[in-house]
Amino acid sequence: MKENTLAKILAVACGLVAVTAVAQTSTTVTTTKDAAAGDVVTETTATSASGTITTYTPGSDYLMLRAGTTGMPVRYYYTKDTTVLDPEGHTVTWSAVRPDLPATVYYVRDGDRMIVRKVVLSKPTVIEKETTTTTTTTEKP
Repeated sequence: MKENTLAKILAVACGLVAVTAVAQTSTTVTTTKDAAAGDVVTETTATSASGTITTYTPGSDYLMLRAGTTGMPVRYYYTKDTTVLDPEGHTVTWSAVRPDLPATVYYVRDGDRMIVRKVVLSKPTVIEKETTTTTTTTEKP
């Protein structure tokens, strides 16, 4: 009985690790120059995560993204240099970002923070257009 319970726990843990591993990808770019000549060696690691935006409040400095359906939301910080793109790659405003929207974030680690460089929305943004009509009438004496 105990072995059966342990096997179930291990199977669930392995499944969660697999979901997280599939949702995140990493790209490392390293530029090496002659260090003896005083050139600086630059290393940049860009990582992406795909999931659903669970929390976004305009004016805050972060958004929360849940990878998969069972993962815990993770906090990603953005800056004024963060770009938001629609599925076709066109730049859109932050007003297009909202909770329950599938997205991919591309970020770099800065200490314990994940700083978002780019947010790519997975669904097209819906733009609601509001029109107002004003009618002026004048009375004749």
